[in-house]
Amino acid sequence: MIGTAALAAASGPLAAGTARAAARAPKVLVIGLDGALLGRIKAADAPNLDSLMASGLTAASSLYSSPLAPTLSGPGWSTILTGVWPDKHLVKDNAFTGAAFTRYPDFLTRIETAKPALSTYAVASWAPITTTIFSSKVDTRVSTPSAEYDTGTTSRAVAEVRNGNRAAVFVHLDNIDHVGHSNGAASSEYLASIHTADTQVGQIVSAIKARSTYASEDWLIMITADHGHTDAGGHGGNTAPERETFLIATGGGISAGSTRHDIKMPDVAVSALAHLGIPINPSWGLDGRPLQQPAPDAFDTLRSRLGTRVDETGIGASVVGFTHTPPTGWSVDNSAMGTGGMTEWRGWSFTTDEFWTASERGQGRENNIRARNVFAVADGDEWVDKSYGGTFDSTLVTPSWPVTGGSTAVLRYTTYYLQESPQKGEVSISYDGGTPVVVRTYTADTSSRTESITLQVPAGATGARVRFRYTGGNNWFWTVDAVSLTAS
Repeated sequence: MIGTAALAAASGPLAAGTARAAARAPKVLVIGLDGALLGRIKAADAPNLDSLMASGLTAASSLYSSPLAPTLSGPGWSTILTGVWPDKHLVKDNAFTGAAFTRYPDFLTRIETAKPALSTYAVASWAPITTTIFSSKVDTRVSTPSAEYDTGTTSRAVAEVRNGNRAAVFVHLDNIDHVGHSNGAASSEYLASIHTADTQVGQIVSAIKARSTYASEDWLIMITADHGHTDAGGHGGNTAPERETFLIATGGGISAGSTRHDIKMPDVAVSALAHLGIPINPSWGLDGRPLQQPAPDAFDTLRSRLGTRVDETGIGASVVGFTHTPPTGWSVDNSAMGTGGMTEWRGWSFTTDEFWTASERGQGRENNIRARNVFAVADGDEWVDKSYGGTFDSTLVTPSWPVTGGSTAVLRYTTYYLQESPQKGEVSISYDGGTPVVVRTYTADTSSRTESITLQVPAGATGARVRFRYTGGNNWFWTVDAVSLTAS
């Protein structure tokens, strides 16, 4: 939980920019660069993408891995376009078998449902996007003939945004992925394909700026990718390059030259809806949140304090990503914690996806999908990878938060828990320094989710403190993020 003043400082300029832009007609353009890596974009001759980054937001992000879903285009574009992770849209491959698009439709379909007077358009070089993910409610869906490929997709997009009156447009360019498969992401050909795509992006953006009504419009432009590529070429696995994705965004009041670490791919769809003034209904169950409304938590304040590895030789020496120092007001009780072990994971640690998943791939850490930026982790499995004594027994303790006696309060947090006996996770709460009472116990696998626990506050209580205790040894792990306690 973070103070109101800090939240206002984090979101104030962006909120003000959004308010100023509200007088102009909001419009959305999303361009998907299939298989593009942000690092290679920065290394390529890509002046148009460089300009968009300079004038707006750049955010590196990461995907999941199997068994949740492999890093393929089907799950990737489904996540981006529906605003939910694969455990909801259920796309596991490029066959789309069992897809839950009726329950979780694409963002253009949601626009048509909420504001049918608005016009929507999608054009793609990979046909399943426009034939399968986007529904028939979208006003116009175009699958570019393979003979025309990205050239045809670009010419159609240019004509549409220059001359049409669409509220939301999606454009998919495929050739970067094609070259990645053929030549690998480390190749000069891959850089050349980025240059070509950059030229096409520039043509589309220039067409927007050439509109006769451009001065009275507020275009939110978002550029993203469905997955990354290995140096040798290919994707689908759990390596960092395959899981890589990103968001470049400009317009909509976004500050120029800004960088964020909290962006996730479901945010694209939700940000488009928010920009068009469509309220996000909680019953939709969307996983994204509007990039226009950043919501940092206490753990995110630790990013500047994160350090490099100590014992974890599998993590790159220059990768910054862990600390044992808790946020202001928080504490970690290691009085019962064993001795020795891997320094990074002795007791509760505060870390990032990039750092934690690099400690050991293929054990499920990649599927901590609902944590953002910096999160807390208790990882007994990694702790025992160096000589140790005793057991893992560590408790993460929140500040004392104000409550009203005789009322109800709601404890919320994002969590991901992988079980192996005799490991256990316990969430407890105490009031005004009293004895902690357990309100949730974890002894079975719990996929990444947001928990919500309603609490009855005792009469006369004025303060509450929450504890997360993990006990075990050579077992698995528990992550916690975005902890809050609010009146119900």
